Amino acid sequence: MTATPVTPEERLAEAGLKLPPAPAPVAVYVPAVLSGHYVHTSGQLPMVDGALPLTGKVGAEVTPEQGHELARLCALNALAAVASVAGDLSAVKRVVKVVGFVASAPGFTGQPGVLNGASELLGTAFGDAGIHARSAVGVAVLPLDSPVEVELTVELHTPMGV
Repeated sequence: MTATPVTPEERLAEAGLKLPPAPAPVAVYVPAVLSGHYVHTSGQLPMVDGALPLTGKVGAEVTPEQGHELARLCALNALAAVASVAGDLSAVKRVVKVVGFVASAPGFTGQPGVLNGASELLGTAFGDAGIHARSAVGVAVLPLDSPVEVELTVELHTPMGV
């Protein structure tokens, strides 16, 4: 009988995903900040091995389905940023808030569907503790011409560094 995955990392592995190293900042900031019981991530781009797999606007050069996958990558990078300050994802009690930005072609209104890629990944990793409040915002352009950017706020079981 196969053991049920118990940690968020094991749940991600069961889904065929591995937590990458925390992404390096592309400007003057840190990937995540710990404040008491909370970790706030900087906006994370869908970087893979230090590069964007796609650039452009969702609804033009990038399809909504591709945007959905890119949002998933953003969330995975955001979780790596969380783990970089919390030690591992088992320290996370719950995901509190997701803010997602979608570089949108004029007239594109499917931002919530694109951001579902991030929300679904968080549900895979944390189950019910991954259910969160969310904003899905359409914007004209994002850093490096990224189609999507995601930031997280998570609550930890115990405050770190106390």
